[in-house]
Amino acid sequence: MALDKTTVERVLARGEGGPQDDIDTVPRLPPDTSYDEFFSEFLAPNRPCVFDTRTTKSWRSVKEWVNECRPNFEYLKSSFGDSVVPITACGESYDSQVNLEMSLAEYIDYWQSYIDSGYESSTKSCLYLKDWHFIKNHPFYEAYSTFPFFDSDWLNEYWDSKNDSTEIDYRFIYMGPKGSWTPFHADVFNSFSWSANICGKKEWLLFPPGEEEFLKDRNGKLPVDANKLSVAETHRGAGRKGPVKVTQLAGEIIFVPSGWHHQVYNSEDTISINHNWVNGCNIGCMWRYIQSELLKVKYEIRDCVGMDEWDEHCQV
Repeated sequence: MALDKTTVERVLARGEGGPQDDIDTVPRLPPDTSYDEFFSEFLAPNRPCVFDTRTTKSWRSVKEWVNECRPNFEYLKSSFGDSVVPITACGESYDSQVNLEMSLAEYIDYWQSYIDSGYESSTKSCLYLKDWHFIKNHPFYEAYSTFPFFDSDWLNEYWDSKNDSTEIDYRFIYMGPKGSWTPFHADVFNSFSWSANICGKKEWLLFPPGEEEFLKDRNGKLPVDANKLSVAETHRGAGRKGPVKVTQLAGEIIFVPSGWHHQVYNSEDTISINHNWVNGCNIGCMWRYIQSELLKVKYEIRDCVGMDEWDEHCQV
């Protein structure tokens, strides 16, 4: 989409990211919001926002995957039941989470029995379908169309250009029962992300870049569950306001900027579509992150610095 020269110059003069200490709420943008407004007020300054249901109401997934505001289990099972999907058992940490695979039909059978148990089964843990590369599995089923404001997506354009069915992309489907959640994290490569609720409701905790440093423990580790931190801990440091909280409703899309750590909780049975993406507004943020991670690897294996092709090994 075209931008006028004045808008671009004004935004670039701010510097990438810009100040984040004045963010108390995440605005819901009105239907007449222009791309120029989104670019100058949210994309380039790296600030979150929410788009209303106008962006998703025509999607095939919204029409076919939902029945009376709930997941349409019968349709999903009959249409995609043979697909093998990645599953995570929601646990206390990434390290202890159990990752497994099963068919979508098996997962839906589990999900329905979990609902029947009142979401409190003593014999079944809460399982979350995460990071399903749906487009790779079903390339001819047009479940959605990317909202035009997010079309400049160098990350997925690169993988698409490789035209190799074995390559990954950064487009995902998430499905999970009430109570499923994603631990505290920032998105891959410090990329942008957008997440659209096909049905259900999500509760987001968002922390502006740099705020995560105040949440580290004495060993420098970040929390797994930010909900378990005390008010004092989430507001640690002079003038800290704590997380920005957002409730995302069915049909809405949330834009999550680069480097914003977040945690997400499904307060209803939920299906969402998610993209990670990079363009000219956040490529610098991504590059600095990759450079930082490379330095950490070099430090960790510094005792091997004399080995052949050491630099190449550090990048593997």
